[in-house]
Amino acid sequence: MSGVTLSVIIPVYNAEKYLFSCLKSVFKAVALSKVSTEVILVDNDSTDGSLLVAKKFAKETPLKIQVLECHTKGAAAARNYGVSKASGKYIWFVDADDKISDHSIKLLVCEAEKTRADIVMMGATRMYPDRHSDYLSAVKPSEPSYKSRFVRYGAGPWQFLFLRSWWASHGFSFKEGIIHEDMEMISSLILYTDRFSAVDKPLYIYYQNDDSVLHKASWDPHYLDIFPALTGLFARFKEVGMADKYHDELEWFFIWNLLIDSSRDFAKFREGRVGFKKSREILKKYFPNWRKNRFLREKPLKLRIRVRLNYHK
Repeated sequence: MSGVTLSVIIPVYNAEKYLFSCLKSVFKAVALSKVSTEVILVDNDSTDGSLLVAKKFAKETPLKIQVLECHTKGAAAARNYGVSKASGKYIWFVDADDKISDHSIKLLVCEAEKTRADIVMMGATRMYPDRHSDYLSAVKPSEPSYKSRFVRYGAGPWQFLFLRSWWASHGFSFKEGIIHEDMEMISSLILYTDRFSAVDKPLYIYYQNDDSVLHKASWDPHYLDIFPALTGLFARFKEVGMADKYHDELEWFFIWNLLIDSSRDFAKFREGRVGFKKSREILKKYFPNWRKNRFLREKPLKLRIRVRLNYHK
């Protein structure tokens, strides 16, 4: 293949203590794959030494690296800017505090080329601060109703390789100015293609760091960004006439993210009380009969009770 095959886009914000390890893992994967790869680092006004780490690594390694600066806050803006500068046939969003496995690039690009996929999903190892881990399996196209599971999954953008021309043809971009920016679009992407493939192996190492944007010790108003993210996702399904077809999947996605996941953050802080109120409002608006959701009914009794308690907080 001529030209650049893969663009790895890495948004960077105050990731000084993680960035070298991330880049080292990318460098090794590129070397083992022999795939023509460019790395696009987009610094988002870091106040630590992230930019220096990026420039030093770019100078001292043969890896093709662009070090860019984006002065619009947030990972969404950094990713969007990175895409605008990418020249690879494929794009892969990698977070600066994570790592990729040694053979990830080779396996992903080979799968994409073999299947001519617009999207290749991968498995990921999720690492917790106490060093225990679990596995995030990929949705496989061989699964019955794989699109249903894809919609319910709630994956991060780093769990996919995308064909750049397909991404550009649909004008995809991350919603800027909010966290949960990936939630607003990722679960809808399967609506735009049947050319989907997967490598169900742990090709990505996702670290749930205590200092990440989603795990803060004090209240952040951006926790409430879950609401515009979910309404934006629903609007995408409505726009393509798929909100009814995937009603149960979207309903479960709202239940999980509002009454299980985000409720943990709301419960931590006094300011979070408004989050419970907003959760009730959005469920009443979009899914007033959510208690009868078929995916919720399949869950253990303990979780179903927890969901109902969180709804009434």
